[in-house]
Amino acid sequence: MEERADGRTQNQLRPLACSHSILNRAHASASWSQGDSKVLAAVYGPKAGTKKNENPEKACLEVIWKPKTGQIGKLEKEYEMILKRTLQSICILSMNPNTTTSVIIQVVNDDGALLPCAINAACAALVDAGIPLKHLAVAICCCLMESGHVILDPTKLEEQKMKAFTYLVFPNSVLSVLSEGALSVNGEPIEHGIITSVTHGLMSVNDYLRCLERGRAASSKLSAFLRRSLQSQLRNDSSRTA
Repeated sequence: MEERADGRTQNQLRPLACSHSILNRAHASASWSQGDSKVLAAVYGPKAGTKKNENPEKACLEVIWKPKTGQIGKLEKEYEMILKRTLQSICILSMNPNTTTSVIIQVVNDDGALLPCAINAACAALVDAGIPLKHLAVAICCCLMESGHVILDPTKLEEQKMKAFTYLVFPNSVLSVLSEGALSVNGEPIEHGIITSVTHGLMSVNDYLRCLERGRAASSKLSAFLRRSLQSQLRNDSSRTA
């Protein structure tokens, strides 16, 4: 087993941090940190749909990615598309039809696994905004090293040295608002599924399945952390209104 520069094991995540309602002008907001990677997510809406986004049957989501410095490029546009499709799959769009909800992603610092960090921040911000969700979702990055080992939650330096890596987003059905019958697909529990998978580089099917297995195992830790963070925020809100 190769030793990681920061001393972590292959399956060990970096320290996690999450804060809610941190921006005054946004309708809702959240920050998410994984090690030195940090992202802010702000939610505006639901607001009346513009002519471009009008839909009498469902709500619309728009995602705007703001890099730490410079202009948005091809990679950031790809991140916007992936994030939008991921959020659309967990939001209940049939509620609040003919409205648009904007999710603004601001990169504070990028030290690896940036897109999963942004997805986690956006999910936390949507909960803070009270946007109806089918269930929570958590994202993680799995890297395939040249040696064939799989590591989780890489730093920027580790990403640059990897043979390939994949971004995985898993559903968390524990807090789902869906009916019991809707929580399974062909008899399989929804938490055994996957919402989003994006791979960079070349890896074999077996390597991908190993990443999927490691990622799913780690997603339970992320889910537990997200739930604790949301419960803590709920208690704080309740104490302020008491």
